[in-house]
Amino acid sequence: MTEAPKKGRSLAGIAGIVALATLISKVFGLIREQVIAAAFGVGTVVTAYAYAYVIPGFLFILLGGINGPFHSALVSVLSKRRQEEAAPLVETVTTLVGAILLGVTLILFLGAGLFIDLLAPGLDPQARSVAVQQLQIMAPMALLAGLIGIGFGTLNAADQYWLPSISPLLSSVTVILGLGGAVLILGQAINTPQYALLASLLLAGGTTAGAVLQWGAQIIPQAKAGMGRLRLRFNWRQPGVDEVMRVMIPATLSSGMLYINFATNLFFASFIPNAAAAMRYGNFVALTPLGIISNMILVPFLPVFSRLSDPQDWPELKERIRQGLMLSALTMLPLSAVLMGLASPIVQVIYQRGAFDAQAAKEVAPVLAAYGLGMFFYLGRDVLVRVFYALGDGQSPFRVSAVNIFINGTLDFLLYKPFGTIGIVLATVGVNLFSMIIFLILLRRRLGGLPLGIWTLDAVKLSLLALLAGLLGWQGSLLWERSLGSGNLLLQLTELALFSGVIILLFGAGAWALKIPEVHLLSRRLLGRFR
Repeated sequence: MTEAPKKGRSLAGIAGIVALATLISKVFGLIREQVIAAAFGVGTVVTAYAYAYVIPGFLFILLGGINGPFHSALVSVLSKRRQEEAAPLVETVTTLVGAILLGVTLILFLGAGLFIDLLAPGLDPQARSVAVQQLQIMAPMALLAGLIGIGFGTLNAADQYWLPSISPLLSSVTVILGLGGAVLILGQAINTPQYALLASLLLAGGTTAGAVLQWGAQIIPQAKAGMGRLRLRFNWRQPGVDEVMRVMIPATLSSGMLYINFATNLFFASFIPNAAAAMRYGNFVALTPLGIISNMILVPFLPVFSRLSDPQDWPELKERIRQGLMLSALTMLPLSAVLMGLASPIVQVIYQRGAFDAQAAKEVAPVLAAYGLGMFFYLGRDVLVRVFYALGDGQSPFRVSAVNIFINGTLDFLLYKPFGTIGIVLATVGVNLFSMIIFLILLRRRLGGLPLGIWTLDAVKLSLLALLAGLLGWQGSLLWERSLGSGNLLLQLTELALFSGVIILLFGAGAWALKIPEVHLLSRRLLGRFR
């Protein structure tokens, strides 16, 4: 009886540590993006970096990320084994994975030109040359990604959460220090031809150095925890190695499917000047609040779905699916209204300084608005995928992801010429909407029916409400700028705070008037978080 409260406090403590560390990392990530924007705007260096980072970044997020396949595989296996078995197992897996990824690193370095040509056939020669050099500098991130992912899983299995959650800021810090110092010394001369190569190498080198620091920061704590040292071990028949690989390999392949769509988008973006840079800036702004809100609101549903996977619990599971979708709508739709209605002042406040001038802001603002349009579809799809996993069905999401590759490519082809960069973003929005529809149809068959008509009606009501709130906020913002202007940061911050508040209050009041049950659930959950 005395252990239950202790366990509860421990879980709450872990959640608090991860949340605080994630928030700090995202703040440093925002500063990093502001430094990059101030140094280079939407020019050649950032465009080249967007393509050079595709493969290393993909591997870094896929293999080295928390909740990635390497992290998940190590946690699941080590949690079931004795302490004395941990070190040999981790050292063997590290040796095996390291050998494979070392080969990948060499391939990336030697074939950098080929990979850039495949990803971005429309790049101009100068941007291509810069991208090839940047990819060669960042090629070691393939190896480092696997080592970091293993370290994350190992430290979490040893009940250490702060370091894995806070360490991503090291990558941001190295870029901030390297580029920030160069900008302070050179000023806007950093964009002149004589210094452009140096600046490009600082950007790519800082990214790689940050990955080295992330891995280096894990070595000593891992050894102190008795979870393996930096040594080679070739005992492939070590107990648990095959179990780790059985979890790791399929999860890696499945997760990698999602990144193909991103690479497809960049392929078409290479034919549009500055498109890749604009997408990078807009995507970062949109995904930052989405990640924070989804963790706060929706993470509690994931274990609930798993507990209700038995057919006798399906009536309650259906209610929980509705709650997950409605909470997604109630949190994402007002955020969409803010991003779409106030895209211009948001971009100005975050990015417009140094080389990122008013013209760059005009290029990025509509892209951010397009990303805002798809927030609900992005998160709603993610909720439904978790339902399939809870039901023990990993094949359906995988098949839908495979189909989405072709749909995304087709939409990119149809939309990138008439709509430019916005068309590429809208293709992603369309893919996420398609995924939601297909997942709901499959779940209706799987669970013996879902009241999709009622759910759709409520979602449409909330969407129209968000549209109205966004339009009013947008018109208010335009009136503010005509009356008072937006020539300084204080006016921009005031405008943004005032009309964001207007949009959220209008949406909240309207949602309450619609008497949607999840409004009360969301209110209680938010009050609980504040308390």
